[in-house]
Amino acid sequence: MATAAAHETARTQAYGTGDATDTTGTDAYETAFDAAVAADERIEPRDWMPDAYRSTLIRQIAQHAHSEIIGMQPEANWITRAPSLRRKAILMAKVQDEAGHGLYLYSAAETLGTSRDELLDKLHTGRQKYSSIFNYPTLTWADVGAIGWLVDGAAITNQVPLCRCSYGPYARAMVRICKEESFHQRQGYELLLALGRGTPEQHAMAQDAVDRWWWPSLMMFGPPDDESPHSAQSMAWKIKRHSNDELRQRFVDICVPQAESLGLTLPDPDLRWNEERGHHDFGVIDWAEFWDVLKGNGPCNEQRMTQRRRAHDEGAWVREAAAAYAAKHSGGRQTGETGETGATRA
Repeated sequence: MATAAAHETARTQAYGTGDATDTTGTDAYETAFDAAVAADERIEPRDWMPDAYRSTLIRQIAQHAHSEIIGMQPEANWITRAPSLRRKAILMAKVQDEAGHGLYLYSAAETLGTSRDELLDKLHTGRQKYSSIFNYPTLTWADVGAIGWLVDGAAITNQVPLCRCSYGPYARAMVRICKEESFHQRQGYELLLALGRGTPEQHAMAQDAVDRWWWPSLMMFGPPDDESPHSAQSMAWKIKRHSNDELRQRFVDICVPQAESLGLTLPDPDLRWNEERGHHDFGVIDWAEFWDVLKGNGPCNEQRMTQRRRAHDEGAWVREAAAAYAAKHSGGRQTGETGETGATRA
């Protein structure tokens, strides 16, 4: 406690108690910022931060939020075709969770001085990206399991370290998100286990889904470290804690024994244990496919964005009604009305 108090005192002395956007004494602010990051302290919204740090966070958090929202589409496609009421309830809960994750993350981004409307506009006009994985189709029910096991598993591997991100609101949002993603991963694993132990046709369906989702899941960690323009600086700022290639290797090492327990085969003839490295070697990723999908040429890019824009436009009346409702209640409190609630007046 004494150490934390000392750090807080130093930060207050350096930052001052005024507006965090004040540019007076920038050198002192930058020194305090660097010291806070080095000490593994959290940077909070009112703290001074470099413009590049702020813009990097907005880009990363926005891309994460967009991915959660767009990622609802592939699985929502199967809600009405789930094979049982139990499976339908699980899938509905999961899709609802993804919506919540997007809202947490948009809220975290707003603490950096941007607006949700601005972020959504950038998504809808193609100026901000979302994860390339969500531009692949869900062709069978087994794809729901493969997404849970592989895609959410990759997300957990990538996102658990973000719980220690140097920016406080992002780190705190990730704590709950990772807990829910862990449930999603186990749900996907359990679904594939049921299919793998089912009929030959069900086993073949599960294997086909894994064959199609394995390589795109490896691409989720981003390009190789030597081709990643943001990774080194993000790690220096402790936004990220591990490089793309480190996280990808960790994911492969986790998945190999899990695939064996599922009775499924990972579609990589080069996959083998390397005793010297203490890790699994794996084949070469088709990065040309990754960049092509990211540029908008994937199987479902156009479909995903068309649906997202349509949903946004058709939901305009809901946003307007919510804003009017909030304004009505806010106005009532400001005029000092007492003795009745807004719900009663409505």
